Amino acid sequence: MRVRTRSAMAVLAIGALALTSACAQGNQGAPAAPSGAASSAPGGAAAPAATYKPPTITVGTADDSKGPAIEPEGVVKGGTVTMIDRDDIGHLDPAQVYVNTMSNFGLLIGRTLTGYKRVGPGDYKLVGDLATDSGTSSEGGKTWTFTLKDGVKWEDGTPITSEDVKWSMERTFAPFVTQGPTYIQQWLTEVDHKKAYQGPYDGKRLDSIETPDDKTIVYKFKTPHADANYAFAMGGYGIVPKEKDTKEQYDKKPVSSGPYIIKSHVVDKSMELERNPNWDPATDPIRGAYPDAWRLEFGQENLQITDRLIADTGPDQTAFTFYATVPPERLQQVLGDASLAPRLMKSPSPYGNYYYFNLDRVKDPKIRQAINHVWPSKQIQQVYGGPAAAALPTTILNENTTVGYESYDLFGKETKPEGDVEKAKQLLAESTNPTPTIVYAYNQTPVQEQITVVIKNALEKIGVKVVVKPLDRKTYYDSIGKVKNEFDLYWGGWGADWPSGTTVLPVIFGPIADGAPNYSHLKDEALTKEMEEITAMTDIDAQNDAWMALDKKIQETITPLVVAENRIANTLHGSKVGGAEIDPQSWVVSPNSIFVKP
Repeated sequence: MRVRTRSAMAVLAIGALALTSACAQGNQGAPAAPSGAASSAPGGAAAPAATYKPPTITVGTADDSKGPAIEPEGVVKGGTVTMIDRDDIGHLDPAQVYVNTMSNFGLLIGRTLTGYKRVGPGDYKLVGDLATDSGTSSEGGKTWTFTLKDGVKWEDGTPITSEDVKWSMERTFAPFVTQGPTYIQQWLTEVDHKKAYQGPYDGKRLDSIETPDDKTIVYKFKTPHADANYAFAMGGYGIVPKEKDTKEQYDKKPVSSGPYIIKSHVVDKSMELERNPNWDPATDPIRGAYPDAWRLEFGQENLQITDRLIADTGPDQTAFTFYATVPPERLQQVLGDASLAPRLMKSPSPYGNYYYFNLDRVKDPKIRQAINHVWPSKQIQQVYGGPAAAALPTTILNENTTVGYESYDLFGKETKPEGDVEKAKQLLAESTNPTPTIVYAYNQTPVQEQITVVIKNALEKIGVKVVVKPLDRKTYYDSIGKVKNEFDLYWGGWGADWPSGTTVLPVIFGPIADGAPNYSHLKDEALTKEMEEITAMTDIDAQNDAWMALDKKIQETITPLVVAENRIANTLHGSKVGGAEIDPQSWVVSPNSIFVKP
């Protein structure tokens, strides 16, 4: 699949962004997650506004991999914290996790071989989570070996073994798993990994994963992957106990390896977490787990959540939100109220956000180009709340997370952000259908309802008939992820799984399958060949330049998508919540440093 080299690893070590969960939550009107332009400091005080700087991520040592986690300033242990959000957690089975909000929640109940340790504001280390360190590679990165720590246990007190870890990877090949990451599976077998292997449930095991003893796991890849230890940190590679794997049913009742156990869960309404007595903080350098209990409330819209956090009364003083941003109708009030500044977190999105064309249905590139030219970027930005709430990017790769980034503007977003009606009409007149019908599917939230009206009005100005299809928020990605969907245009978010165009363009324009992130269904042999050639480059600077050039080439020659607005998170928390910080890797408020103030 990908050949990564030592030079690529050097760039990772000196500092770009690594994302633990690639999909952004379905264009909610509350983004899926934030990073740290003016985020609050771990003790709850507001950091001064500053130009956004991507975080640094280095590879930690075995000593860095020891617990406990570094405590935030002023930490207090105990109490109950409340997390308020719109949607329930879509998947609890780690194998089905590939959305940042789900991966973020997974930190409370699950663990992975490696993970990211926060050592300071914007400063992270890749360390061993269950493993004693971030892994040892050999054969140029074809073989990776991990050793489990002493004292890591499941919630019932039984030891976590190498067999559990192997089983967890093997089960991701099973037919019922449709949503998680696929990097390691492909490296172990082939691109069509589910054709190569269908999971362990029929008794067949993978020879490419070895467990010489209860604590050692050896992965043998077909090609070198010098940065594989970053992939193992993804929430989708969390572990599942072999003896308590209930296949499809595991999504409803997972077994904890993390600091908390699910005490109760009323679907779409609430969830309560209590301490896992068999989680040992001495083994965990990542999770602080300072509250005794967590209460999660679901079903609240951004406006309701924001008003509760502004009021900051009673139990809401100890409340926060993972991803609900201040809605447009409250943004100026919040930004203008100095008393709220200590409780306001701000951050640009590290994700790429797109409106994908379904190329199986919208076949004429001139129609796709016309829609790009008439796209109402400025009007959509105003719906979000203006420049303080959304930026207007012009490229597929995100400037906040792309090493060697270079801008281009093919469709005049910088000069005509409100759209170019005349240019769009000209392109439609030259197309195979000057009056096309576009079926636009959207995530049914209050903000997206407004944006849908804006998009519909803009497209109808050039003679495009728009049929709108609202989709259920909780299963939004499941709906657009079906290859045989009946939509022409829909939003999707994607972020680099670690800092390289290799984890963006070959993925969003990669294999086509239900649940795969190639939502445009782009299939082009020449493009695939070019992406493989770029991935194999050993000169990382040349590789980065090549990804940017290909970014522009794809939009010029194919135009499979419209580059969407880049959300800027403005998120509040209660006055008795400490350690609240938007995680720059997942763009959601991290649970790892949260604590309850007296």
